[in-house]
Amino acid sequence: MPLHEKKVIAVLPAYNAEQTLHATYEDIPKDWVDEILLVDDASRDRTLELARQLPMRVVVHPKNRGYGGNQKTCYRTVLDEMGGEIVVMVHPDHQYDPKIVPELVKPLLRGECDAVFGSRMLGGRPIEGGMPKWKYFANLFLTMVENATFYIFLSEYHSGFRAYSRKYLESINLEANSDDFVFDTEIIAQGVAKGMRIREVPISTRYFDEASQIGFWRSVRYGLEILKTMFFYKLHKKHIYSYRIFRDAAPPLRMATSSAEASSPRRVAER
Repeated sequence: MPLHEKKVIAVLPAYNAEQTLHATYEDIPKDWVDEILLVDDASRDRTLELARQLPMRVVVHPKNRGYGGNQKTCYRTVLDEMGGEIVVMVHPDHQYDPKIVPELVKPLLRGECDAVFGSRMLGGRPIEGGMPKWKYFANLFLTMVENATFYIFLSEYHSGFRAYSRKYLESINLEANSDDFVFDTEIIAQGVAKGMRIREVPISTRYFDEASQIGFWRSVRYGLEILKTMFFYKLHKKHIYSYRIFRDAAPPLRMATSSAEASSPRRVAER
């Protein structure tokens, strides 16, 4: 039976998280989540081996699909196979403090919004927490552009510590999104276009060698992809052009079992 009226599932999109996975798992408040799902994106270390030793469900990507591709499998598994009604994403690199999970989940349990994002800016002093200055100022600039585009006010759009309602995830076309880091921005743009309600809670961040981070030039590419998403969002809202991520998902096609298994990630359920 679910711990709450709504079933809460924590998803861990994992890639080479051997050094931090156990600490992340230990810090997840078990009285606030009903199940934990880890999707391993073809890690090259012992992430999968360690995950199988923990009481969580494990899904394996035989080939690396990227950060966005990993999230697609996380959310699709929760929606189609696990019956989750609230999904909270916890990065297994331990950069975000999993002990904050209840603060992300509470507003969704009360039905006050459709998504809750952790904000490092509301948490205060992100630079003192180790955020590089160039990343801090780039974050501020992109957030300003996104607020001006969406006509809403959020203090940050780029934290990976988030919780979504089933309603939010079912209302958008997940598969149309990028398999790369810009997935995090595209899923917000989709939700805003659908009128989803978003709330923020303050969080702090840890920056250390084992925590996954993207470098400067990849961050530049990420920023350009965000600006591209903002451009297409405006075209969509003005009914000039409907970009693929804003189109409704096509109904699933029937296919032979053998074909479906061949194209799906290998799934391994643990305890």
